[in-house]
Amino acid sequence: MGPPPTMDNDWTYSRWAKHARYADKVGLDPTEQHYYWQAGIPKEERLQPENTWTFVSRDLPSFSSPEPTFFGFMPEMQKGIQCRFGERGVTAATHYDAGRNMVAMMSGAKRYVLSPPKACPKLGIVTRRQHPVFRHSLLNFGYLNLLESDDPEIQTMPEEERAWLEVAKDSMAVETVLKAGEVLYIPSHWFHYITSLQKSAQCNTRSGRDKGDDPEHGGFQDVMECVGEGA
Repeated sequence: MGPPPTMDNDWTYSRWAKHARYADKVGLDPTEQHYYWQAGIPKEERLQPENTWTFVSRDLPSFSSPEPTFFGFMPEMQKGIQCRFGERGVTAATHYDAGRNMVAMMSGAKRYVLSPPKACPKLGIVTRRQHPVFRHSLLNFGYLNLLESDDPEIQTMPEEERAWLEVAKDSMAVETVLKAGEVLYIPSHWFHYITSLQKSAQCNTRSGRDKGDDPEHGGFQDVMECVGEGA
């Protein structure tokens, strides 16, 4: 299925933003390189005096509060604040996070396809802990609607990838478009596949792992059985 399709670079925010505006204007071909910019706030910052906080913590007090809030269930287990700036067409491979995740969209829009823990065996999740994309899927779900087409790219698809997509197309899933000013809650162990629909900015924080199990959608135990040690 090829090597992991990402690499780090040394772009400044200004250089990235210029390219993102260009991507919005022309609509990059899927085969062209796409870029996103990432910044984060360490979990220790919320324990410091507020007058020392960076603007991210100051502007997102519900995420950075040392006390429990609607958005931060267990501050002592908060992982910090991560902010991701995407350009049109950037995707994040299907994966799950252990912590309960609150995602706030600052600008732009992103499409989220969510699958419950019980869907894990159908998603082609990498289960080798030493693998660089452990707990992620390398499947391109954009091909699902093309499996029966005459598209040359589909016809030359490796058999292993086609077989996994045939399995994945029957998995449970729900989708939503998250727009500026909205917050999405992603429960522990729920898989999410993300596509940036335009130049966008979002920040998220994770706090507290829920190890419960839901009869219909599953939970921690389903992911443990699917992924194994280190899930």
